[in-house]
Amino acid sequence: MSESPQVTVDVPALSRLLDGEHAEVRNLVRKNLVEQADVLDDQVHLDATAFRERVKDVIQHMASTGATGLGFPQEHGGGGNVGASIAAFETLAFGDLSVLVKAGVQFGLFGGAVLQLGTKRHHDAYLRDLIEARLLGCFAMTESGHGSNVQHLGTVATYDVETREFVITTTTESARKDYIGNAAAHASHAAVFAVLEIDGESQGVHAFVVPIRDAEGHDLPGVRTGDDGAKMGLHGVDNGRLWFDGVRVPRENLLNRYADVSEDGVYSSDIENPDRRFFTMLGTLVQGRVSVGGAGVSASKVALTIAVKYALKRRQFGAPGSDEEELLLDYGLHQRRLLPRLATSYALHFAQEVLVAQLHQASTDPDYPERDRRALESRAAGTKALATWHATDSIQEGREACGGAGYLAANRFAALKADTDVFTTFEGDNHVLLQLVAKGLLTDYSTNFEELDQFGVARFVADLAVETVIERTAVHKLLERLRDVLPSSDDGSDEPTLLDPDYQLAMLRWREEHVLSGVARRLKRGIDGGTDPVAVFSQVQDHVIHAARSHMERLVLEAFTDKVAAASEDPNHDVLAAVRDLYALSTIEADRAWWMEHGRLSSARSKAVTREVNALCRRLRPVADDLVDGFAIPPEMLRAEMLEQGY
Repeated sequence: MSESPQVTVDVPALSRLLDGEHAEVRNLVRKNLVEQADVLDDQVHLDATAFRERVKDVIQHMASTGATGLGFPQEHGGGGNVGASIAAFETLAFGDLSVLVKAGVQFGLFGGAVLQLGTKRHHDAYLRDLIEARLLGCFAMTESGHGSNVQHLGTVATYDVETREFVITTTTESARKDYIGNAAAHASHAAVFAVLEIDGESQGVHAFVVPIRDAEGHDLPGVRTGDDGAKMGLHGVDNGRLWFDGVRVPRENLLNRYADVSEDGVYSSDIENPDRRFFTMLGTLVQGRVSVGGAGVSASKVALTIAVKYALKRRQFGAPGSDEEELLLDYGLHQRRLLPRLATSYALHFAQEVLVAQLHQASTDPDYPERDRRALESRAAGTKALATWHATDSIQEGREACGGAGYLAANRFAALKADTDVFTTFEGDNHVLLQLVAKGLLTDYSTNFEELDQFGVARFVADLAVETVIERTAVHKLLERLRDVLPSSDDGSDEPTLLDPDYQLAMLRWREEHVLSGVARRLKRGIDGGTDPVAVFSQVQDHVIHAARSHMERLVLEAFTDKVAAASEDPNHDVLAAVRDLYALSTIEADRAWWMEHGRLSSARSKAVTREVNALCRRLRPVADDLVDGFAIPPEMLRAEMLEQGY
């Protein structure tokens, strides 16, 4: 196999391409990060109490620059641009992640709830102060006994007609609000999610603005706050617990965009179906998942930048008889450890770019189709899952690739590992999110299906004609397309077709559709056989997750392929194509057992994929430093002593 021509990188042009249309916003955040760079040292040296105060100060400073309010309406002091807001958040993730998460709680979760679930009276009362970080809030949804299953929260809000107030109560110990950022020390208000009851009848989960502390920071009557204590990471975020003992708030504190209660206690909503109303309310908060996914990609960029730069300085062993040791990155195994993950970071960056563009369009177009909105929510869930799992994996591999030096707190990996670990479970557990993705795939975003929980999914699929699902997926057509791009021989000799984007995409499409139709068949076969639908669904959950992950990996590759095609005149087109090839083939390689089991990859072809991945790593090795420099991470954010040492 002959080696491909050497690629080169125009780093400034690459940074411009990655920064996209919001380069100015990203540069503002970079400037803020550099100005507050000492927070990275504070994270290591300050105790938790002092560091929480330091992080709060950083948040308030950044709010004063306008960098944190870009997604809010201009009439309330924001920037009126959701896309710019996500770009700012992604860039903020280059710095200390306690700052990132506290900003996400304040402006994304609490602010997002007020903006998206409230109406003009709430916007006028709260937005300007929360945008400027004068009013700090928290997002009180999760309970000790209920995380992802929000529909069954234990907190109850009962309407008192005589006083025209809602009475909010923590009904059991398991109904306490838990893991709530900003709740332990700094929040004066909370967006509290509770089951609304009127005359003993439940109207489902709704959100309320509830004051929890006075101006001196003391708990208000009926409110009890607590500290969650030491955590694995994010020591600058005051995660806490909330209990409500008959706390009364005015009727106007109900966030009433989708439902309201009149003074005399009459409930009304334009969305009659309570399940659809619930999912509509949660759907408006999709920006949080988009933001977390983007932050995960940024964290992986930081880790891989440090690891690559260390591998270009540190030497170890050498050729027999040579006095000079080899650079770590000259070893094929080290390239294998870092460069496919670097390619995945690029792929997820461009997938995130597509997602953010869709979110921005949905936020500005009042006529954005409901079908597209559901697809957006599904894509946000899946992208968040892949991106945060990738962050966890890349940070761990980067740490190991730096040996003992990577274990030192002075080299950032300790904070990166500890602070990002929760990304895989907040804003939705990743496995639950992938089940949401699969739910949409199984029914082509059926209006009926969107209202069901995971057990309702199984019962609904029992009524589906599996032939319809198979016809929708058009597996036979995909097989025909795949045969058109498969090599003519099966001995691995026709290897150049491995670099054909059509071949790469056809492989991922075929897997996605095959796994999806298999899930539908298994569900229907089990239920037709008399097995309880809940049990059937539990038995095929591994296939459900595989279907969703296959779908998302295909979308990621499509986004990367489209970006490379659109950049045909860009000076970095060839290197981007090589990085795309590395992502595609390493993805196929990672699941090659499945393709071999299903007759789509011979043993010879599988070996050819591995050889090509190795060749791509060797091809990209000379430009690895340029590829990480393209992320334009401020040097102050790398803060790794080992990069300053001579070896």
